[in-house]
Amino acid sequence: MPPERVQSIAIVGGRGAAAWLAAAALARLLKRGFCDIHVVDPPASIRAGAFSEVALPSFHRLNGLLGINENDLLRKTRGTFRLGAQFADWSRLGDRYFHTFGPIGAKLDAVPFHHYWLKLRELKGPTGIEDYSTATVAARSGRFARPVSDRHSVLSHYSYGYHFQAGLLAAYLREYAQAHGVTRLERNVVAVQLRAEDGFIEALQLDDGSRLRADLYIDCTGAGAGGEVMRQVSDANWNDWSHWLPCDRAVGVTYADPGDPKPYSEAAAQGSGWRWRIPLQHCVDSGCAYSSRHISDDDAAASLLSELPGAALADPHILQLSPGRPATFWNKNCIVLTGSVLEPLESTGLHLVQTGITRLVSLFPVRRFSGDDIEEYNRLTVMEHERIRDFLILHFKATERRDSPFWEHCRGMQIPDSLRSKIELFRSCGRVAMFDEEHFGEDSWIALFLGQNLVPQDYDPLADVLDAGEARAALLRMRSMIADAVATLPTHSHFLREHCA
Repeated sequence: MPPERVQSIAIVGGRGAAAWLAAAALARLLKRGFCDIHVVDPPASIRAGAFSEVALPSFHRLNGLLGINENDLLRKTRGTFRLGAQFADWSRLGDRYFHTFGPIGAKLDAVPFHHYWLKLRELKGPTGIEDYSTATVAARSGRFARPVSDRHSVLSHYSYGYHFQAGLLAAYLREYAQAHGVTRLERNVVAVQLRAEDGFIEALQLDDGSRLRADLYIDCTGAGAGGEVMRQVSDANWNDWSHWLPCDRAVGVTYADPGDPKPYSEAAAQGSGWRWRIPLQHCVDSGCAYSSRHISDDDAAASLLSELPGAALADPHILQLSPGRPATFWNKNCIVLTGSVLEPLESTGLHLVQTGITRLVSLFPVRRFSGDDIEEYNRLTVMEHERIRDFLILHFKATERRDSPFWEHCRGMQIPDSLRSKIELFRSCGRVAMFDEEHFGEDSWIALFLGQNLVPQDYDPLADVLDAGEARAALLRMRSMIADAVATLPTHSHFLREHCA
């Protein structure tokens, strides 16, 4: 066995499923026997975390990698399907829009669809742009089925994510990982021992008196500014984004819902933050992310309970949020996977764990740890986090609300130059600047821009290549095809009962 090869990995868990997602993916990619993988799994990790986990469509890649049966996954996690997210009251009280998982419209000629919609909007022609999104129309009618394979059908033009019960998802991935050779240590880390000569991690001291040695350590604690393990390796390891993402607390509770679960999550802006509702098969996870500078924990919890449409199933629990990113994600022989450290508004936690593991495998180290590999990993990961950061900031910045000090702060705050340039380009001509390492695609940005009432002053002049009458007829056909096709789908509840209950 080559002595330079990394032969052991220690993953330290925290809230939620991040550690077991990382362990399952690495166990599948590295194969049994190539590398020993241990997960330090604190006994109270799930109880201390959020009740639900929300996955973006990128989770399908994990399903494919692990060979997971989707029906089995949803059944064992009491999960539901997610066609996107509905946003309410963000730009103005009473406004609603949908962040859809799929294209908005179809390319008619030379330019993206939304330019024809903008052109006809000036002529008072089309309905709302969301009528041209299959996922949005299906979500709002409470319908769901998996996309068909026929690319000529509008029922192939969308994707979907998931809502999971957090503890059950962690248990599902843990069972998979252990079946593929991962060792679980139900312990707490009480100390991180560093090598005197270079500051690398020598071992983890566990609460039973044992020590865990590994060549590579992965920090999935998601606790505070940068992770419990990484903070021992690096003194200055956190870029604080709370001046852009002002919610630093969250309170959550579950409640019984006698109605049918919706195939989407909800995010409603409130006076000091925003409220989520995430439907599961047996209940709804509801909570509020808020700014502790504008409301107290007790008042936030009381407000949440007063707005529940059903009976609470447990006492509310408070979570600390740390909007920001590590200054470095890979330092010496330690990698931190942020999980849910970022503002949870767009549910990027599981996605960032996935991309962190994928990037690690593409730059898999030897035990001497090449500085070039580490630098490239950090460069790409920083870029990805900053692209997501800008997407999140736009929800708060692009508001006309003046009804609370929280929203006055958001309206007036300075924003990163990268986001400012995107806003200015879209406002002037409707074009979307797409940078390297973007996760959210052009359709997501369009849904957000228009949903937050950032309407362009003009459209792409190439949209005039197609006559206005032809464009209007094409949009009418498209809208009708989507409505007719969605009407053939089963309800979300029926699909769950048939396949995943």
